[in-house]
Amino acid sequence: MENSLLELLIQKCENHPDYERYTELFNRLDPTASPRIELVRRAELSISERGKKLGIFSGSFNPLTLAHTKMIEDTVAEYELDELLLLLAKANVDKTVFGLPLAARLLMLERYTKNREKFSVGVSSHGRYIDKVTALKVILPPETKFHFIVGYDTLVRIFDPKYYTDFHAELGELFMEARFVVANRAESDIKTIESFMNQPEIRRYVPYVSCLLLPDVYAYMSSTEVRELLKRGESIEHLVPPSVLAMLD
Repeated sequence: MENSLLELLIQKCENHPDYERYTELFNRLDPTASPRIELVRRAELSISERGKKLGIFSGSFNPLTLAHTKMIEDTVAEYELDELLLLLAKANVDKTVFGLPLAARLLMLERYTKNREKFSVGVSSHGRYIDKVTALKVILPPETKFHFIVGYDTLVRIFDPKYYTDFHAELGELFMEARFVVANRAESDIKTIESFMNQPEIRRYVPYVSCLLLPDVYAYMSSTEVRELLKRGESIEHLVPPSVLAMLD
């Protein structure tokens, strides 16, 4: 049997002029050192003044889907964000690297942001959101307002006590710096998100969490489905942006 479309996509990425450079970039990032974020593409209309609004979508993007882009574009419009950063972490909480190599995912993000003047792309040494905030504050103007875009499954992980030494102290520090825009995913609708946030232990953080309603066609999309279709040699046209689809040509 010939190589699957997934293998073909990886091969196409590996042949890209920037693939080796991006691989080396991830190799240089040290999750055991101080948190660090490096930008591989900075928006033409990047934030340069204090007090502006930055949207951050930090995900695994394995690969980028139309659900991701819908979340991005709706949040940018609804919250009038000044800049949007797509962030790929070397070390994601609870996620090992499988499927597409990190350098391949980074290439896809960069291609998607081409000609989008408010969009930036970066890589992070750390997975936790408080660590990302720490790193972002080093490279952005003072008082930048951080808006993280996440799905419901990520919201649940943010409030999992196992990731914290001092649960409320560390979460308090995070929410002093950032708010979260949470999209419904699959069976987890807006009521599920609201019910989760109304738990007694985390109810105090409700003012820092907003909901983003995705139509069902997007809420049920997943990167897992895209990878499975690629392995079977089937079309992914209905699941990924044209920029990703073009990489198979």
